[in-house]
Amino acid sequence: MTDLMPTFRYVDAPAAIDWLCDAFGFERVTVLPGPDGAIAHAELRHGDAVIAINSAPAGFATTDTADFRFVPCSVYLRVSDVDEHCATASAAGAGITMPPTDMPYGSREYSARDPEGHHWHFGSYVPGTA
Repeated sequence: MTDLMPTFRYVDAPAAIDWLCDAFGFERVTVLPGPDGAIAHAELRHGDAVIAINSAPAGFATTDTADFRFVPCSVYLRVSDVDEHCATASAAGAGITMPPTDMPYGSREYSARDPEGHHWHFGSYVPGTA
């Protein structure tokens, strides 16, 4: 069970769900359809982490910021093999904004943008161990 569930709105939520599963290894838990092919609510799981997805309303604008340091919010997900995960995401079309890098606090990490510009960070960091 997780107490934190980041929620993302996508213009094409059904395609985003497929992509997140294929590229980042998420598994579908719940997908509740809305009107006109929209997604009213979906939950995807990766290990113990859960994220929510829903369709964006008409007129929704996503960020086009290429530099993850300038976005007000992002998601970090711990993965078992950072390099393999990055290779899979890159092959699926993720925009890698920081290649796998050994960080000074003992973690190996990489950052990527998904097809709608959301920023994601993946690494080996275990909270409370820095």
